Amino acid sequence: MRKENMLLAIRISHTLIWLFFVIIIFYVLYSGITNTINVLTWICIGLVIGEGIVLLIFKMYCPLTILARKHSDSKKDNFDIFLPNWLAKYNKVIFTTLFIIGLGLVLIRILF
Repeated sequence: MRKENMLLAIRISHTLIWLFFVIIIFYVLYSGITNTINVLTWICIGLVIGEGIVLLIFKMYCPLTILARKHSDSKKDNFDIFLPNWLAKYNKVIFTTLFIIGLGLVLIRILF
């Protein structure tokens, strides 16, 4: 596969996976806000924690970013994903914060 085609495939895959995780993070937040905690809430929490473990293993880089580096010399934060550069740059901070808030609300709801 040509370099450009491989990078495009990585960008599309990375964007779809990112969207999936954004949806489940918002679901955790929604569950905590509305007190509608169920099995799906816990599955979503587990998936996000699993994603966090993967990021820790890869020194806070998504494995797809590491793979995309082999196909691009770009220094932009969004070279490997279809997001605005500012969102790609602050992605982990924004969505980790939202997840922690959602997780905190879920834990408060089940403990009190």
